[in-house]
Amino acid sequence: QVQLVESGGGLVQPGGSLRLSCAASGSIFSIDSMGWYRQAPGKERELVAVITDGAATNYADSVKGRFTISRDNAKNTVYLQMNSLKPEDTADYYCYARVKSARWGPRTGYWGQGTQVTVSS
Repeated sequence: QVQLVESGGGLVQPGGSLRLSCAASGSIFSIDSMGWYRQAPGKERELVAVITDGAATNYADSVKGRFTISRDNAKNTVYLQMNSLKPEDTADYYCYARVKSARWGPRTGYWGQGTQVTVSS
């Protein structure tokens, strides 16, 4: 099994910054993609940003230029630096990782438990 533990959420004023972290642990041989999703009240979960093991990134249009995703492969950790935060960024943020637990095993997706981000004055 694999566990993803997120941290770094909280309350911030509009225009402020937060940095989310997500550490993966457990039965890990390799991790290809890692990413962040968010879900606001009454809305569906949506992709925020994703990063591959080759460091290729992709962002939702709504966060381009404000958010930066990065990863530390040695620590099996993904980060999301969020700048110029807006009230519409308020949501529960979930970490996702696609993991191989053995060299010849399948890739399996895992989710973190979520961390709340509230942008409000």
